[in-house]
Amino acid sequence: MSIKKNVAFIGLGTMGYPMAGHLSQSNLFNLKVFNRSSQKAAAWSQEYEGEVSTSIKEAVMDADFVVTCTGRDEDMMEIVFAEQGMITHLKKGSIFIDHTTTSYKLAKHLNESLATKEVSFIDAPVSGGEAGAVNGVLSVMAGGSKEVLDASEELINTYSKNVTYMGESGKGQLAKMVNQICIAGLLQGLSEGLLFAEAENLDMNSLLSAISGGAAQSWQMVNRAETMHQREFDFGFAIKWMVKDLGYCIDQSSSNNANLGFTKEVYDRYVNLMDKGHTYSDTSALMLFDQLNK
Repeated sequence: MSIKKNVAFIGLGTMGYPMAGHLSQSNLFNLKVFNRSSQKAAAWSQEYEGEVSTSIKEAVMDADFVVTCTGRDEDMMEIVFAEQGMITHLKKGSIFIDHTTTSYKLAKHLNESLATKEVSFIDAPVSGGEAGAVNGVLSVMAGGSKEVLDASEELINTYSKNVTYMGESGKGQLAKMVNQICIAGLLQGLSEGLLFAEAENLDMNSLLSAISGGAAQSWQMVNRAETMHQREFDFGFAIKWMVKDLGYCIDQSSSNNANLGFTKEVYDRYVNLMDKGHTYSDTSALMLFDQLNK
């Protein structure tokens, strides 16, 4: 019987909370969790088995795997490099898996910094939203060493349905940028299509039945079109986070000369919606832009 590996899971937010829960329920690892908000960690411990650590140091010092799922570059910089951060406490030979959607620059910086501590790094942003995390069916895009990723797949598979190796460090984050660019475009097109249909008083059920099985079909159409028509935006992926993600895309495009003119337009629309009180509305609230800017 093999000895269970030690895992530290850092970040129990909308995504991390259920992801750490799946890890706990797998019973494959000795699990410690840490969250900067102790109330969230306490709530998690009422629902799942696992040791709640009172500091990052306590969580990571004996960990064979460190898994992070936070919000922004700034969060990761604090968690890893601040005075009370984990960089000096990581175990040599351990594997660090970051599921946060960050900039490409940060992924490269983390990889280089952790290598000096003999810690392997995988940038592994996820797609699938809160529902994907809750149901354990996330899609993972991974950058780093293929050998290190292979050694991590049993862990990652506890909360994902597929893991795709994208190449060297940072390529996982670049793949996630493409994902977000595509989603932004799909939502803008879907918003305009639905508004056109409403202006013509088309029967929405009939319309969606007609077009959702053809070339216009998308996850956004299947899962968001009806709620968009009903003006329900209180679920899913918040505009705040899409603005953050698209900002990384636009910044990265300045170094590869990709023309993200349409993405920039959608980004500006989301910023406008945040200014009008929709910071935490689902990204499908994009269809409110014209109504709010008449």
